[in-house]
Amino acid sequence: MRALHLTSHEIPPVLSDLSEPNPGPGQIGVRIAACGLNFADLLMMQGRYQDTPPLPFTLGLEVSGTVERVGDGVTGFAPGDRVAVFGGRDGLAEYGVFDASRAVLMPDSMSFEDAAAFQIAYGTSHLALGHRAQLQPGETLLVLGAAGGVGLTAVEIGKLMGATVIACARGPEKLEIARKAGADHLIDARSEDIREAVRALGGSDVVYDAVGGDQFTAAFRSAKPEARILTIGFASGDVPQIKANHLLVKNLTVMGLYWGGYLTFRPEVLTGSLAELFAWYDADRIQPHISHVLPLDRAMEGLELLRERKSTGKVVIRIPG
Repeated sequence: MRALHLTSHEIPPVLSDLSEPNPGPGQIGVRIAACGLNFADLLMMQGRYQDTPPLPFTLGLEVSGTVERVGDGVTGFAPGDRVAVFGGRDGLAEYGVFDASRAVLMPDSMSFEDAAAFQIAYGTSHLALGHRAQLQPGETLLVLGAAGGVGLTAVEIGKLMGATVIACARGPEKLEIARKAGADHLIDARSEDIREAVRALGGSDVVYDAVGGDQFTAAFRSAKPEARILTIGFASGDVPQIKANHLLVKNLTVMGLYWGGYLTFRPEVLTGSLAELFAWYDADRIQPHISHVLPLDRAMEGLELLRERKSTGKVVIRIPG
């Protein structure tokens, strides 16, 4: 099988020919149809992600495909089933072996491309806004990086939850995509003062930050008293340093959200969230935005689109059988 294999954090991964693995106990073997790219893939290439596997390994966190083989003890899956899997690795390949506990059956109405773009982006925003921040109808939600993979789903889900949504993104084209996803107010991060623009709109009750850096600081300073600030990621490359005494002035709460972490300590929260999200998809309430679909031999090009912030929503790699 072909796979985008990483052997060193000092050199780029290479499309390599590898042997197909066999599923062990509790695992399923999946003929991969599509893989969603994530900013975490870029961090893994550098060895900077919190869950970077030991070298060598194949990149690709989330996939969709068809079950071909099942290992001993697996129940609930059979050859021929269409599944979405958050494997955390091994997705940019023609075939993969994953723990069955990390797989879910896809709705019949869902395409492989949508499934590969779905779990991390929607799952992160749903858990962040609902489970962690407990966003309430009528509150104001500020989304930084609002046209990105997770940011766009935060706009969409925040609106479904009854919030007034302020979308912050770079340039009119990205802001138009956020508007179509339901944003009520738009802020251009390239040309506007985010702090003053949010203050002019009355401040925010919840901040969803996948960017970090100066944008975090502006959002922090423009938040309402008792606001909840969600740290999702740091696409800017700048991890903010928060002075604890500044939290006291407006009784602010800063909270982190690592979606994949729930698999290790509260998996029922994650699986319950995904079940609700799949039901929303089936009811046509949410729809993944995919700006690029590329073949496996152009996977590095897809990762560069993420690095250079030239994509919106998700980039998906289609993997032919």
